[in-house]
Amino acid sequence: MSSRPSRHLTIVRLEGERKQAVETGRNRLLVAAALFAAGFLVIGGQLVNVALLQSGDEPNLARQRASEQIRTGRADIVDRNGILLATSLATESLYADPKIVPDAKRAARRLVKILPDLDREAILAKLTSKRRFVWLKRHLTPEQQYEINRLGIPGFDFQHEERRVYPLGRLAGHVLGQTDVDNRGLAGVERFFDEDLRARHAPLVLSVDVRVQNIVAQELRRARREFRAVGASAMVLDARNGEIIAMVSLPDFDPNQSSGISDSARFDRNALGVYEMGSTLKIFTTAMALETRVVGMASGYDATRPIQVSRYWIRDHSAKRRWLSVPEIFIYSSNIGSARMAMAVGAKRQRAFLGRFGLLSRPSIQLAEVGAPMTPTTWRDINTMTIGFGHGIAVSPVQLVGGVAAVVNGGVFFPPSLVVRSKDTPIIGTRVLSPVTSEKMRRLMRLAVERGTGRRAAATGYVVGGKTGTAEKISARRYSKTKLLSSFVGAFPIQAPRYVVFAMLDEPSGNHRTRGYATGGMVAAPIVSNIVSRMGPILGIPPVDEDARKLKRQMAIRVMTMRNGVRRIASE
Repeated sequence: MSSRPSRHLTIVRLEGERKQAVETGRNRLLVAAALFAAGFLVIGGQLVNVALLQSGDEPNLARQRASEQIRTGRADIVDRNGILLATSLATESLYADPKIVPDAKRAARRLVKILPDLDREAILAKLTSKRRFVWLKRHLTPEQQYEINRLGIPGFDFQHEERRVYPLGRLAGHVLGQTDVDNRGLAGVERFFDEDLRARHAPLVLSVDVRVQNIVAQELRRARREFRAVGASAMVLDARNGEIIAMVSLPDFDPNQSSGISDSARFDRNALGVYEMGSTLKIFTTAMALETRVVGMASGYDATRPIQVSRYWIRDHSAKRRWLSVPEIFIYSSNIGSARMAMAVGAKRQRAFLGRFGLLSRPSIQLAEVGAPMTPTTWRDINTMTIGFGHGIAVSPVQLVGGVAAVVNGGVFFPPSLVVRSKDTPIIGTRVLSPVTSEKMRRLMRLAVERGTGRRAAATGYVVGGKTGTAEKISARRYSKTKLLSSFVGAFPIQAPRYVVFAMLDEPSGNHRTRGYATGGMVAAPIVSNIVSRMGPILGIPPVDEDARKLKRQMAIRVMTMRNGVRRIASE
């Protein structure tokens, strides 16, 4: 009987110990859970700090910038025929969190082996900084990304971005311009249409035809090389609506290159450059005199001797030393005759006339870089005379070409455009010249190619008309006889103009083929001839028989040879 109470006490003791063990385990679990919870709270707090509370140097900046680029993806740019000129491709960019990189020196050394264009010291400085986010290399190639991935460096990561690509390289570099590393427009139409390209979904259609652009670039490059010119430019413009079909400036650049482009290569001579264009401006002087009826086609002026105005002398390059009729003044490019013609019109009417053709104000072409013309502050008689033959006023080639288009197309001015005009909206130009005067100018410009200084611009079957220009550049505050700006501007088919073509060489040197001359008629006119001959068939303009009787009658003009102001000989 005595063993039962003992057994009972043993059972009670065991149950008490079990309860105590259970209670101890529960307490330990609670402590462990509390510790885990505290740990998660600390980690969570750090994550919130990293993700939301840190400054713009954090990795979330990369995600934010990428989402912005995806949201504002840049539209493609195409030529008038749908040929791709600019597009955006997906790329990966490398960034790092310096606090996570275990060995900055080793990481920098290994990275530079894969990307030798990086500066090792600069990379090391980034990897040892106190920032939480640093860009190491933007826009990697797939091969570069693969090789960096193989390094397995903690703290290195990649961010999805977009890179602007120009499939045709330098062919339309000045027209297109460039974007920066963040896909923002820096120059050209990329900058002019920056916001529009970010917002639009359809491609931006330019007026440029890459087939003609390529022809112009080839011919201009060949001539610049032959005549060792420091620069060159050329344009083709649709005379019927002002659309620019081709526009080339040399030296040029490849917009795919992000660095190493010289200032001279970036400079757009067609839109940003302004020059004294020389005798090409005689087109406007002659049109102005005919339009105001100061002269007629049978009128003339005394070009026997140079004109002295104060300490200045106005001379002819190849002086005839006699009276010249209006057609002779134009085809022989007489400075004396043009100066007298301008004075007969007067400064006030001259200024108003040139203004109507867009020569006195900055052109509205769709480019970020556009030069403003240089005009006299006070328009005195000497200014009127020198502007009459193309000096004393500086304009850009795009202004010149736009104005000449209005002279030959029947007298309607269309602002030059790099974007295709909408077919749904009627093209409304501004009447600046009468159709009668425009027809007379077409005949004079044809005569300048047939019998005047522009003979080398002739292109068999395409009836070119135009005007040469040879301007002396200012050097050491005076005009230089050796540094010339030689140009030619013409239109074809001149009997019913479709296109205006312009070419200019900056400081060309004559050679044996030109007998040492570097004038516009010798070096620039042949460029236009070659361009016209090659682009005509491509654009579907059929050649014609230039000797056909009907065409001869259409372009006929009576040239009076004068002696002492008296008409002597009339010739067709």
